Amino acid sequence: MTTTSDQIDHYVLVLPDRDAAEALSAQLTAAHPGLPEPELHREALAGEDDAEDAQWLVVLDPPLPITLSVADLRDLVAEYDGWLEDF
Repeated sequence: MTTTSDQIDHYVLVLPDRDAAEALSAQLTAAHPGLPEPELHREALAGEDDAEDAQWLVVLDPPLPITLSVADLRDLVAEYDGWLEDF
């Protein structure tokens, strides 16, 4: 039987700025030591000339640790004014 996490290539958490992305990444790795190092990426918004108008992405590879659910990710990223991207 295939689980939902087996069908997901990666989890993408979208955050409003670099500070939030770094803080969330640090919180995740501290709380879940078995979690592979999250990747941080800057994503400029299409058509935007101002470099300040960029979202930051925290990318996690599955599977998630047993102590971390998708619902937990949604709640945590919301605390940083972000969201979990649905694919």
